[in-house]
Amino acid sequence: MSAASLRRAARESVSGLPRAFWWLWTSTLVNRLGAFVATFMTLYLTLDRGYSASFAGLVVALHGLGGVISSLVAGVMTDRLGRRPTLLAAQASTAFSVALLGFMEHPAAIAAVALLVGMTSNASRPAVAAMMADIVRPEDRVRAFALNYWAINLGFAVSATAAGLIAEYSYLAGFLGEAALTLACAVLVYVKLPESRPERGGVGGSDASGASGASGAAGAASGKSGPEPEIGLGTVLRDGRFMGVVGLSFLISLIFTQGSVGLPVAMGSAGFSPGDYGLVIAVNGFLIVALQIPVTRLIEHRDPQKLLVVSALLAGYGFALTAFAGPVWAYALTVCVWTLAEIVNSPTQMGLVVRLSPVHGRGRYQGVYTMSWAVAALVAPLMAGFMIDRWGADWLWATTGVLGTVAAVGYWLLMRGLSEGVGETAPAAAGGGEPKAAPAEPLPAGPAPAEPLPTSGPVGAS
Repeated sequence: MSAASLRRAARESVSGLPRAFWWLWTSTLVNRLGAFVATFMTLYLTLDRGYSASFAGLVVALHGLGGVISSLVAGVMTDRLGRRPTLLAAQASTAFSVALLGFMEHPAAIAAVALLVGMTSNASRPAVAAMMADIVRPEDRVRAFALNYWAINLGFAVSATAAGLIAEYSYLAGFLGEAALTLACAVLVYVKLPESRPERGGVGGSDASGASGASGAAGAASGKSGPEPEIGLGTVLRDGRFMGVVGLSFLISLIFTQGSVGLPVAMGSAGFSPGDYGLVIAVNGFLIVALQIPVTRLIEHRDPQKLLVVSALLAGYGFALTAFAGPVWAYALTVCVWTLAEIVNSPTQMGLVVRLSPVHGRGRYQGVYTMSWAVAALVAPLMAGFMIDRWGADWLWATTGVLGTVAAVGYWLLMRGLSEGVGETAPAAAGGGEPKAAPAEPLPAGPAPAEPLPTSGPVGAS
């Protein structure tokens, strides 16, 4: 491929997306450039503070528990207060709590503040996803989520390297550096991002992407206009198809999380050094940065059912192949397999979640979806530790193959007939007490033709 073709492909990958998206993308990148606590928490507690591995595990678990709690709360805030206020509150409180954690001395104080950091740092995710769905056209959302995921991994790759050097000098400097960059994100959101929450009421109301608003759809169908019924958490939990996606996301998350919990333990038990593991896992970040954008160009208009089924199988059996790995390069090859699954699964599944979410319930739906990953972050370490200690690592890798197969079958069953439209409403509460969710957006019947996109830079002049 010529240099001109590469430039044209790169331009088409980033063109046509609104300016607000690129400011949101920039805030994501800056936020991930400061990622320190989640990466070095265990080393900080065991090496710098001298605490036991069990205490470090407890603190990490509390950090994950905070994420579980905040997923639901932040989802409700995103719908009730708006995307922008939720982002501002989450990022400002994260900056404060991360800085505070660096100064904690007593074990109980460290554990309590770690729980707070987990809550605040995870609270921005439903708002980011909902805002992205608001401001990006439906046909561009898979590409937008892929670009955002690319920013996450690019920022993490840079921050992991820089944070390692900073940690050798001072862990406190790492905490304060993350706090400063997170605060910079809050300032960027305040200055550059307007509120994107769709307005309620009125027939034909629409969100920023041009999708029909829930009240507009309901009003048009009935010939009436008026206030749209509230969508509560109960509505989300009774949405069978969406909760099926959440359950499958939990299975996929259990698989992918083994890259950071099961793989290092298994490699250490096999006699490999931390440096060997670092080299192997670096392949994951490198491939995502190198391939996320070109792969997304190939898949963004393809059948999401097939993509999710294939990605689930690649994830499960990519990790299962670890049982047969011997030298370091063989471990790296297995990482290549499941990283490809990650590249395909992440934007496709996020696009599906948005499609299934009613316009005025996106925050709550995103909060419940985010919770699947937070719960998996709690369960995966326990599952890996139990299975490796009791039966050996090979049983863990065999289990990932089984989970991948179950998830693939689940996606195939769940998405049968979905291309005909996902306008089903959530089932009513027992006794008819709670209103149904408004229709979500229909999925295309097949690969949609790409529309001509205007050629504009990633971030225009303000």
